[in-house]
Amino acid sequence: MATPISTIIAAARVTLLETTARFWTDAELLEICVDGCKDLWKKIIDLGFDHFVTIDETNVSMAASTVALSGVPADLFRIRTIEPRTLNASNPGLIFKPRSLTHPDFVQAKVLSAVEPRTRVIYYAVVNAGAPVGAPSIRCAPTVSAAVPLAVAYIPVLGTLTAVSNNPIPGESDKALKHYTIAFARAKQRADRAPDPEHISIYATEARNLLIALTPRSEQEPETVVGLFEGPGSASGDY
Repeated sequence: MATPISTIIAAARVTLLETTARFWTDAELLEICVDGCKDLWKKIIDLGFDHFVTIDETNVSMAASTVALSGVPADLFRIRTIEPRTLNASNPGLIFKPRSLTHPDFVQAKVLSAVEPRTRVIYYAVVNAGAPVGAPSIRCAPTVSAAVPLAVAYIPVLGTLTAVSNNPIPGESDKALKHYTIAFARAKQRADRAPDPEHISIYATEARNLLIALTPRSEQEPETVVGLFEGPGSASGDY
């Protein structure tokens, strides 16, 4: 069961020899612990194993003759996939592929007339800051002649965390967050205001071990690597 952030802060206070707030307020330690959650979140999302993925099958759509998707979630940080909400039914063969705004595929697709949303490739480009600043804009080309409801799998930002929130970081991360909190709390006592080197070292070790433990997410089949000229239908087997 996930641990409340308040419990991690309480454990940090024991090591700080201050179980009752005097030198460090609860608000200070909460801010530090949340920063630790965000630091681990950044490391974990780059593993590529979808620990934080949300799938929106309700809000996002591509309206007819419109260059940007509507209903993009405000907490969207990184897109994993975009696809029609109803696969192989209303929109058979419709595929969404990422491209930059200046990629030749996107530039050429922009000048096309609206296309029927089936057996086509629609290119999309994610622009603007994105969460937590605000929802990004997702531009598409070519436009379509009929509206397409979409399912978007994406990585959201962590959002607001409070003392009563559960630790959102998977993989038995409580110890890492405890030492992150201690390290940066003790910076308040140091003349150089740097985090405590012993505890930041423990945090770094715990973070590294956490990333190892979170990879892979399944051991049902051995991992394989795709060769440069291999792919579906090749003689290499798995890909």
